[in-house]
Amino acid sequence: MDVRTLKETFEFFDDWEDKYRFVIDLGKDLPSLPEAQRIDANLIRGCQSQVWLTHETRGEALHFAMDSDAHIVKGLISIVLITLNGRSAEEILTTDIEALFEELQLLSHLSAARGNGLRAMIQRIHAIAAAASEPV
Repeated sequence: MDVRTLKETFEFFDDWEDKYRFVIDLGKDLPSLPEAQRIDANLIRGCQSQVWLTHETRGEALHFAMDSDAHIVKGLISIVLITLNGRSAEEILTTDIEALFEELQLLSHLSAARGNGLRAMIQRIHAIAAAASEPV
């Protein structure tokens, strides 16, 4: 799925309850991280649920793998990955993912704690992208 399809699918649903179920369904397709990667070093601080993040660089692109112990968070992770995964560090840093969250009305329908966790995920990804864009 790409961002355009994500937006179109969100527009298809009339009420937030259906959108919420869609987000959870997105998370069901997210591959789980192996237990060996569910370590403290990969844990994102600031999330209400446990969220782990790993990454690797392939050429110019950063590839992320993420997992959580909460269904809705796995869905939110899917949205983040649809938007940022496989992009260059510069693309990640210049993508206005907050605008996407606003357009989808995600932040206004999540608890404050979930919204803060979502922002913590983005901050960690931005930190990785910033480090990757630094000259060696």
